[in-house]
Amino acid sequence: MIHNENSRVKIPALVHFTRLGYEYVSLKNYTGVIDEDTNIFVNIFRESINRINKTSLTEKDVKKIIEDIKIILSGDDLGRAFYSLLLSGYRGLKLIDFENENSIENTFQIVTELTYKNGNDEFRPDITVLINGMPLAFFEVKKPNNKDGIQAEYTRINKRFKNKKFKRFVNITQLMVFSNNSEYDDTEVVPLEGAFYAASSYTKLFFSHFREEDDNVFVRIFPIDEQKELEILQDTNLVSIKSSPEYAINIKPVSPTNRIITSLFSFNRIIMFLKYAIAYVEKTDDDGITTLEKHLMRYPQFFATKAIEQRLNSGEKKGIIWHTQGSGKTALAYYNVRYLKDYYQKQGVIAKFYFVVDRLDLLAQAADEFRARGLFVEEVNSKEDFVANIKATATSNNTGRDTITVLNIQKFSEESISQKSAYNVNVQRIYFLDEAHRSYRPTGSFLSNLIASDRNAVMIALTGTPLIGTIYDPKTREPISGKKYDTKDVFGTYIHKYYYNRSIADGYTLKLIREGIATTYRKKLQSALDEIETLKGSISKKEIFAHPKYVKALIEYIAEDFNKSRIAMNDSTIGGMVVCDSSEQARAVFDEMKGTSYSSALILHDEDDTDTRRQYRNDFKKGKIDFLIVYNMLLTGFDAARLKKLYLGRIIKDHSLLQALTRVNRPYEKFRYGYVVDFADIRAEFDKTNKAYFDELQAELGDEFKEYDNIFKTQEEIESDLQLISEKLFLFDTSNAEVFSQQISALEDKFELMEIRHALGLYKELYNVAKLFGYDELANKFDLDNISALYNEVNNRINLINLKQTLQNAEDMSAILNLALDEIDFQFKKVSESELVIADKFRDRLERTRREMQHNLDPKDPEYVTLLEELQRLLSKKNIEELTADEMTANITELDRIRKVANQRNLADQMLAAKYENDPKFMRTHKRLKETPPPLASDPVLHKILLSLKHKIDGRVILNERLLNNEPFFMQNLYPLIKNELVENSVQYTASQVIYIATTISNEYFSERNWAS
Repeated sequence: MIHNENSRVKIPALVHFTRLGYEYVSLKNYTGVIDEDTNIFVNIFRESINRINKTSLTEKDVKKIIEDIKIILSGDDLGRAFYSLLLSGYRGLKLIDFENENSIENTFQIVTELTYKNGNDEFRPDITVLINGMPLAFFEVKKPNNKDGIQAEYTRINKRFKNKKFKRFVNITQLMVFSNNSEYDDTEVVPLEGAFYAASSYTKLFFSHFREEDDNVFVRIFPIDEQKELEILQDTNLVSIKSSPEYAINIKPVSPTNRIITSLFSFNRIIMFLKYAIAYVEKTDDDGITTLEKHLMRYPQFFATKAIEQRLNSGEKKGIIWHTQGSGKTALAYYNVRYLKDYYQKQGVIAKFYFVVDRLDLLAQAADEFRARGLFVEEVNSKEDFVANIKATATSNNTGRDTITVLNIQKFSEESISQKSAYNVNVQRIYFLDEAHRSYRPTGSFLSNLIASDRNAVMIALTGTPLIGTIYDPKTREPISGKKYDTKDVFGTYIHKYYYNRSIADGYTLKLIREGIATTYRKKLQSALDEIETLKGSISKKEIFAHPKYVKALIEYIAEDFNKSRIAMNDSTIGGMVVCDSSEQARAVFDEMKGTSYSSALILHDEDDTDTRRQYRNDFKKGKIDFLIVYNMLLTGFDAARLKKLYLGRIIKDHSLLQALTRVNRPYEKFRYGYVVDFADIRAEFDKTNKAYFDELQAELGDEFKEYDNIFKTQEEIESDLQLISEKLFLFDTSNAEVFSQQISALEDKFELMEIRHALGLYKELYNVAKLFGYDELANKFDLDNISALYNEVNNRINLINLKQTLQNAEDMSAILNLALDEIDFQFKKVSESELVIADKFRDRLERTRREMQHNLDPKDPEYVTLLEELQRLLSKKNIEELTADEMTANITELDRIRKVANQRNLADQMLAAKYENDPKFMRTHKRLKETPPPLASDPVLHKILLSLKHKIDGRVILNERLLNNEPFFMQNLYPLIKNELVENSVQYTASQVIYIATTISNEYFSERNWAS
């Protein structure tokens, strides 16, 4: 049977499109005209435009429109002008009906293997999506476990879209989907498995995950129309696959490809995406170079937008968007300016939008981001300006673009109020409050002035780390027990939530590794340190940490560590940030850094002016500066992808700690982690913060608790990786590249070669911790001059035998481990490296283990019973709320073990059930008979007997449902059936065995009946 990407993915996807209401267009049978320069189906385009606009355009009229579209599509604007045409129409003619419910006026079609051609260059997407005859989206599919994974299509499409001959096709394409019909592998840095969507680009696409949050979208799937299905199978010459079990599986609506089709291409969804989910981002740097990117809404932004609409529909006008750092909250505000403007316009209301920040640098940053996306930005420079703005109905914008006012919270005053006499009931103000965990205290004037400015305003609080756990006295509004305020008390409940683990899995942020530091002094500095010690009574701790002798040793360590990091990561472009204990220490660190080979900039509120500090930030982002030296500034709101080493010199409190740590979690090149070098030992503070979040998540999120996962790589994971490296390389002579090459050349096992390469690649990321965890032999196993050769030898061997490339192979030459770990001889010596355990990870593992246990199909299985007892013992040791981070970490390991064993048991049971047409009754019967001595028959023979019994018993039950009303009578009917099957299969039996088989089967049927009733 044909068993490739067509039969396994493409054909089922085409059929699934018809379940959503799409029409399949056969290129073999299509008699209309296709414009080869744009791939617009001319006849369909004409019919659709006439139907939508109630016009009677001739073929000549439509060809003139298409000629104009060709000119527009020829620009170097990524299709921005064409997209504007889709939204606003062509000379009064709508190209898409965005207004009617369910898009009944639009024509939705799919076609396969449509040729995109210009001269001798061409390509053919697997599936092209036509809307009103325009090819606005396409699919490229691969079969599961294909060579290179989905990166095969990623590489191919990037190469195609760089070809200027395909510019018109790039510009007309609004959305692309790439799928190998596999579930996402959330451990991958570069996507290899799954179904991803992307916007067009001339340079490099970004693959986005889509995880559905509204299961109602799957309810609206129609049954398969067998006539349409047969038409597709005949047209593609694949009629033979229709009755195959593989096709039956792949045609299901729950397959990864079919799920993303439903999520993105259901009529209402694709129309919403086309109208609101596309953004052109244009930025010009200090050198005058302009870049243009096309962005698509990320799925959390999409569902947050829908959640805001639902909140407003319920009559509420406030709430919190809790999206983790790096998830695009400014972009979310942009999309909602467009969406909510139309939402209120349909109600005859004018919407005015405000983006409120609490720092001047964030004001400039937000304004720049909105302008880059095409909004007209009104900046409020004084309280007087805002008084005028808040009282006005219109804006100063005469450009036709949507408007947003960006202002600082301090600009709100007692005078900035929409007075009743001037209040226009047709105006609705919407405030987006950035970083809502700061500056909005209930007892402060800023918040009261904000609320008083318009008590009818919509207030959407944006935060990545809301303040939690505080209760207020309702009379005094003072925090009880001296606690700080709770974000929910101020802005209401959560509208939408998007957590660390999802952001990491989706590739928007990275996991972190914490490098613990202890202060131990070398002999040559001991005398100097003794001098400092004698001064402890007369100078403060702050002064000690700013002392030149201390700072000198600190910078020696940082400079060496940073140098090793750049070498090990094979990337000289990464940057670092030093978070100092005080502004005095920051100045001392900055002065000392001048004596190294690294450039640095000092960022303090009272050092230099705003423009100079902004220039420093921009220079750092461009790679012109190696280090930023800070105290309080830049710990929040500052994003630079190249910042990969954070040297933490002081303890940071509460939510600010999470904010600071995530400065290094932005994706960059092929990095898997950001690194936090901890001089301050923040574990205790983190435990306290984790406890607060643990309680909040448990109380607020319920079943969603598992969605908030750990942002750090655990100590157990690190040790496991190091153990893996040590074991995989144990037998190899890594001191001699020639001998190593001979050893590698003798290997034929592709999987083994992949593991060796993985071990070498993994070691470069963990080189700094090998000795810390006691892997001295591993650390001494490599010679700096040989590492590159070793990695190359493995790669060459893999390439030679045409091994499937994996993530490590994608890194190829750049993923070489090229640092030998020498004995570290610094005043600050690393003693530990472990993950900072966020409290919810334990809860997540517990929930995942519980669910895996619940998936069990055979509660009487001895292995399952043992696992259940182990889980019960684990949970009975101590109250969950009383566990420390270390205890949680230990329990996580045990929970993972239980879950993995349960998963394997469940998988085996599911496989056996599949042999019985997914009937668990006979899977359990099979197991019980195999467990009971003496053995009745081999597995194949027993399966043949039981499957035949199943069919006969089911047939009798269907004909006579009353059989299950009388168990003794049912048993009497089973005896002859069982005996006949045993005889036909030449199985010797005893009377007791027949009775046992009948009893087991009867118990299963009656248990099922009783459970169902």
